[in-house]
Amino acid sequence: MSGPADTRGHVRAERRPAECWLTDMDGVLVHEGHALPGAAEFLQRLVERGRRFLVLTNNSIFTPRDLAARLARSGLHVPEESIWTSALATADFLATQLPGGSAYVIGEAGLTTALYEVGYTLTDTDPDYVVLGETRTYSFEAITRAIRLVGRGARFIATNPDVTGPSPEGPLPATGSVAAMITKATGAEPYFVGKPNPMMFRSAMNRIAAHSESTVMIGDRMDTDVVAGIEAGLDTVLVLTGSTRAGDVARFPFRPGRVLDSIADVVELV
Repeated sequence: MSGPADTRGHVRAERRPAECWLTDMDGVLVHEGHALPGAAEFLQRLVERGRRFLVLTNNSIFTPRDLAARLARSGLHVPEESIWTSALATADFLATQLPGGSAYVIGEAGLTTALYEVGYTLTDTDPDYVVLGETRTYSFEAITRAIRLVGRGARFIATNPDVTGPSPEGPLPATGSVAAMITKATGAEPYFVGKPNPMMFRSAMNRIAAHSESTVMIGDRMDTDVVAGIEAGLDTVLVLTGSTRAGDVARFPFRPGRVLDSIADVVELV
């Protein structure tokens, strides 16, 4: 289901063959810890064709090594250097904004490790930034500390704007929800680095020396993956195995390059 005659009408124009691929993780390659049909074949095709690629996620809890191990348990083999998280994008952003700065961090190893590796000092005393990421247990004491530091002038950064995250029992409050608490208490809006900010894609592209005219972004959400891909100048593919359903697409004022049922349908495009 591709090309100008796509019955869903979401192919605008032919682009030159893709040299680089960015793909979301949850809802595209995996769902609740299980590989989605076609995911292994897609990754294998990328390797066979020598395509540069990155797997992207807004999840800032885990390091790339952790995520590579989790993907391997689901049968998907992705090297840790081919995984780009909102934590890495945040660290990359801060390193360019204020090299060697300091931050008070609410988050897990994925975020603290990323900041440490770019030379940041983690402190709760007069930091340059308060950096909020995903965490398994939000501490009232830590949030209170963040509010006071932002009130004293620390700049407010958050890894991603997702207000909920998935769990087997149902949605969990996520970074965006906690950020809203801090904003309500301080009046300070955070700068969100992760999707749908196209900056996350641009930093990922820099990592693999990709160019927008020959890079494709695959995602399962119109409001994050697709819109950020479009704003970054990429070709986009929406797969219908995650958050956005086929009937939802027409509600948005922008269109992906293609709408496909699953990652299995993308293999032939590589």
